Amino acid sequence: MLNLLWAGMIIAGVFFAAFTGQIPEVTKAALDSSKEAVTLCITISGVMAFWTGMMEIAQEAGMIRKLSAKLLPFLHFLFPELPSSHKAIPHISTNIIANILGLGWAATPAGLNAMQALSDLEKERRSGKAPGPVLPPGTASKEMCNFLILNISSLQLIPVNIIAYRSQYGSVNPAAITGAGILATSASTLTAILYCKYKNHHPY
Repeated sequence: MLNLLWAGMIIAGVFFAAFTGQIPEVTKAALDSSKEAVTLCITISGVMAFWTGMMEIAQEAGMIRKLSAKLLPFLHFLFPELPSSHKAIPHISTNIIANILGLGWAATPAGLNAMQALSDLEKERRSGKAPGPVLPPGTASKEMCNFLILNISSLQLIPVNIIAYRSQYGSVNPAAITGAGILATSASTLTAILYCKYKNHHPY
């Protein structure tokens, strides 16, 4: 659907430029935008490499493991039916920590691993090897839904991407967005938690 939307906007823009005699401006804008896109990709790649490297250092130093232990009460509150020793817990913790630090690209692999582990939990429940409600195959569990909603809400203390974009486009103070970002993502995360708890008690 988005592909059709973008294609329609581009075609409409080209036709409008053709009828108003502005084709040279369209060509110039396309070339300038291509150059700007490459420059932005290089900037973001550098930021991504730096913060992903920092994440790996923190993981090797044991900081992620210690932070994950601090998150256990929160995870038990949000996932009461998930065993505290289950293999999904470290992946969920890593995903949350990466999102808090604004490292969406580092959070994605952990999120995929968490979903796979939660899917395995459903298979264990269907085979009687793990406690919990048994759902039909292909049905998302409460843990899966809660994790996905929490991941989308994404509390961020350091909005790395936005800071990088603002810096690239000449902002005088790129990090000025940090306070507003914390407030906005805190509100979205709190809303997500309240929604999850409500739906867990009122599924229909």
